[in-house]
Amino acid sequence: MEDDYRPLLSPEQTGECYSNRDSTDSLDFKTKRPFHVEPRNIVGDDPQERVSAEAAILNSRVHYYSRLTASSDRLLSPPNHVIPWPGELYIYSPLGTAFKVTGSDPSSKNPSIITIFAIWNTMMGTSILSIPWGIKQAGFTLGVLILIFTGLLMLYCCYIVLKSPKSIPYVDAADWEFPDVCRYYFGKFGQWSSLVFSMVSLIGAMVVYWVLMSNFLYNSGQFIYNYVHNVNVSDSEFGTNGSDKVICPFPNTNPGGNSTIGTLYLGNSGNETSDVSFDHWWSKTNTVPLYLITLLLPLLCFRSASFFARFTFLGTISVVYLIVLVTIKAVHLGFHLEFHWFDGTQFYVPEFRLLFPQFTGVLTLAFFIHNCVITLMKSNKHQENNVRDLSVAYLLVGLTYLYVGVLIFAAFPSPPLFKDCIEPNFLDNFPSSDVMVFVARTFLLFQMITVYPLLGYLVRVQVMGQIFGNPYPSFFHVLALNILIVGSGVLMAKFYPNIGSIIRFSGATCGLALVFVFPALVHMISLRRQGLLRWPSALFHSFLILLGVANLLAQFFM
Repeated sequence: MEDDYRPLLSPEQTGECYSNRDSTDSLDFKTKRPFHVEPRNIVGDDPQERVSAEAAILNSRVHYYSRLTASSDRLLSPPNHVIPWPGELYIYSPLGTAFKVTGSDPSSKNPSIITIFAIWNTMMGTSILSIPWGIKQAGFTLGVLILIFTGLLMLYCCYIVLKSPKSIPYVDAADWEFPDVCRYYFGKFGQWSSLVFSMVSLIGAMVVYWVLMSNFLYNSGQFIYNYVHNVNVSDSEFGTNGSDKVICPFPNTNPGGNSTIGTLYLGNSGNETSDVSFDHWWSKTNTVPLYLITLLLPLLCFRSASFFARFTFLGTISVVYLIVLVTIKAVHLGFHLEFHWFDGTQFYVPEFRLLFPQFTGVLTLAFFIHNCVITLMKSNKHQENNVRDLSVAYLLVGLTYLYVGVLIFAAFPSPPLFKDCIEPNFLDNFPSSDVMVFVARTFLLFQMITVYPLLGYLVRVQVMGQIFGNPYPSFFHVLALNILIVGSGVLMAKFYPNIGSIIRFSGATCGLALVFVFPALVHMISLRRQGLLRWPSALFHSFLILLGVANLLAQFFM
C-alpha cells in the first residue's frame, strides 16, 4: 500500500518534484507535475463526474512507470514526451475523479517581506502577555539574557527542522512536513510521538485561550456594568492613585517569594461590585467560562474553518495595539528600577533568581513555530533566502518580546507596589475601568474567538485523520473531541487560571520533542549517514537534548 503513495516522478531522477495531493489550486509547474489525463479522456468539466476507461488505463500505465522509477537508473524514468504542457495537467483521484490543475504563476509566491511578517504574526500569540512576568521570575538582567539566548537556540533548532527534508537522499521529500521526516528516521514511533507533542502545543494554546477569553470577557463586562451604573471600584483595589492606575490583584505579603502562583487574596479578587446579584452571575471563574461554551462549542463543530481564517488580520492589529499601549503606559508611568544582584528588597526583585526555568518554559512556546515552519517557507518566492528570512523573523519576534517585557517591568511603579505583583497576564495589573486596556481586551477577545476554532480544526484534522483516516468521520465523533477540549479549558479557567504556568508546562513539553530531541537526533543521524558527523557536533547536539530534558523537569520543581 505504501507504494501507492510514492511520487510518480522522483526529483532525483527527473530533476523535478511532485505535487502535494492536498492542493490543486496553487501549483508551480516548474517544480510540481501531477498525474496527466488527456482532455479527451475526461467525461466532463464537472469534477464529480466519473473518469472514462481510457483515463483509468492511462492511470495504470503511469503507476507502472512509478514502480520502475523506484530504481536509481534514470533510464527507467518516464520519457519527457509523456508529460504535457501545464494546460493539460490533471490530478487523478483513486475515487474515480479527475481535477484539472490551474497552473500558478511564480509571481503568486510571497516576497521575503511578506514571509517574514507571516512568521512574525504566527509566533506572536498569548505568550507576549506573560513575558513581563517571566522577566520578573528570572530577574531583570538574567531574564533579558535568557530571552536572547533562548531565541538564538530556538532559531537554530528551527533551522535544522527547515532543512531536514532536503537532507534525505533518494526520496522526493519536497512536500514533506517534519512529522514525515520523523517517520522516515524513527518509523511509526517518530510519526506518532511528533503528532502527540504537536497536539500538546495546540491543546495547551487552546486552554490558555479559554482562560484569557474568560478573563477578557469578564473584565469587559465589568467595565460596561460599572460605566452604566456609575460604579467606582478604585477604592477597593490595592494599587496606585492617579489617571494611570496600576493595581496588584493579589498583594504579596512576602516580597521575594513565589506567591504569584499560590497566593489567593480573596478580599479583592476582582469579582466584587456594588450589586451582589451581578457579582453572583458574572464571576471570572464560576460563570463566565461556562458562558463561552454556548458560543464556541458550536463554532468548533463547523466542518470547515475557512470562514475564521479571514479574521487572522485581527492578530496583527492586536499586537500592534499592545505595543502602542505599552509605550503610552511606560511614558506616563516612567521607569522604576533598582539593581540588587542577588538579594531582593521589599519592592524590588534580585537580578538573578532561581525561578528562571519558568521563563525558559514560557519562551519555548513563545518562539515555537517548528511544527509549521516548512509550510510557511514553501510560499517564499526566493527559496534561497529562506534561512535569512527566518533569521530576520526571529529577530523581529525577539525584539517585540524584549520591548514589551522590558518596558512593562521597568515602568511598573515600585514603590508603592512590589515588582512581585506583576501578573502572568500583565493586563491584569490594570483596572477594568481603564479605557485603553478595555479596548485591548476587546480586540484580543474577538481575535481569540476567531482563532480558537482554527486551533480546534487543526487538532481535529490531525487526530481524526490519524485515527479514522477522515478529518470529519461524523458529527458525534467531532462533538466528543470538542467536548474534551472545551472541558479542559473550562476546568483550568475555574480551578487554575494561571496562564504563565500553563504556557511554561505546555511549552517545555512540546519543546522537548519538537524543538530539542527530534531536530538534534535527525541532524546527527543525517550527518552520520553522510560520514560528516564529528565529535564537537555530536557533543553540542547531545547537549541540546539534555537542555530540553532539563527544561521540562525544572518546571515541576518551581
